[in-house]
Amino acid sequence: MILGIGVDLVDVRRMERALNCRWGKRFVTKVFLEEEIASCENAAQPAQGYAARFAAKEALAKALGTGFSRGVSPSRIVVRGGERRQPSIFLLGRAEKLAESMQVAGIHVSLTHTPQTACAFVVVEKEDA
Repeated sequence: MILGIGVDLVDVRRMERALNCRWGKRFVTKVFLEEEIASCENAAQPAQGYAARFAAKEALAKALGTGFSRGVSPSRIVVRGGERRQPSIFLLGRAEKLAESMQVAGIHVSLTHTPQTACAFVVVEKEDA
């Protein structure tokens, strides 16, 4: 059974400006985990990778119906894959515990981007009662 859906768009140029600003490194280390950073930095267009992953984190928060609250924060959401591999989302810490309490059985994510925009669509499934 579907618990929630979420979608989000991120402007790649805006992400690029955030990455290159004075606090860019701090932003990256606060929002993304090391494996996400490595994946993005190894991509041909790092800003597109960061934008797509950030969109996925936002879309998941919407699909759960929590936004970035109740333990759901960008640093507790891990987006794996992309760049020719099927993307997936994993939760850590309080976000994982919240998902368990909500009886989340599965999280499905689709990512896409153009040079200007990154988009993520997330479906969260709940265990059948």
